[in-house]
Amino acid sequence: MLKPLYIVIVGGGNIGYYLSKALLSQGHEVLIIERDIRTCERLEDELGSCSMRGDGCETAVLTEAGLNRANVLIATTSHDEDNLASCQVAKHRFKVPRTIALVNNPINEKIFKKLGIDATISVTNTILEHVEQEIPAHSLIHLLTMSGQMEEVVEMTINRESPAVGKSIAHLRLPADTTIALLMREGERPRIPGVDAVLKENDRVIVLTTLDSERNLEKALIG
Repeated sequence: MLKPLYIVIVGGGNIGYYLSKALLSQGHEVLIIERDIRTCERLEDELGSCSMRGDGCETAVLTEAGLNRANVLIATTSHDEDNLASCQVAKHRFKVPRTIALVNNPINEKIFKKLGIDATISVTNTILEHVEQEIPAHSLIHLLTMSGQMEEVVEMTINRESPAVGKSIAHLRLPADTTIALLMREGERPRIPGVDAVLKENDRVIVLTTLDSERNLEKALIG
């Protein structure tokens, strides 16, 4: 049997509550830090004496919570700045081995990782990943349009029905002002393809083209 961990959870909302309930059932020692007194009272009524009132961003509160012996700190509040602050204090002041943060705004996830948070959880991104599994990928994605010009950079996916499957680039009916600049294939390094490169299903290509030629490009590579 694994040794029980001491886990501090900042935020006693729905996520903090259900997470605590699950961890307690697994035999771990859990303490929830929550600002709202009513939420603390509810947690105590339902889970027992495993919560304390306070601001999980403050060093004094975390000291009182015994963070110096914690194995994990999990920040689950609805405010990304608070989750980041709690994890940073835990890691740098108390040397907690593992910090985990809920990221409410997916834009902030990269920032959290750059600042050393061990693990981030973005509910939005998790849901999107599952949605994308059910929805076919877009065949053409606009990456860049040159400001004030007609040129653009697009990414295209070669699907099963594409007329380009099995053909070399030299034999594609590409618009005259269009160049396939990069070929990306699963299991291989991206490369600049020669005219003899043969396209396969699920290949992705980065293409330099123009706005006027986009429709003809789609016909050539997507159908």
